[in-house]
Amino acid sequence: MVVATGKAKLSGLVKGNKMLGEILSLMKEDTTEEEVARKMRKKFDAPAGKIEEDDLRVVTVLRKIGAIEG
Repeated sequence: MVVATGKAKLSGLVKGNKMLGEILSLMKEDTTEEEVARKMRKKFDAPAGKIEEDDLRVVTVLRKIGAIEG
């Protein structure tokens, strides 16, 4: 679950699955999308490109709703 704090444009809650939770956990520290995908590949068994696709989709949506900057 993502809840707006501070200067975030986000107004409301974002509900997600385990994959979203893992991605958000990895994003707590300063990192890159590539680093998040690399760590996710180590943790999850998924077809080639699936982790990167999911990571990109999550980051895109979080940026769109103002939950993250960049």
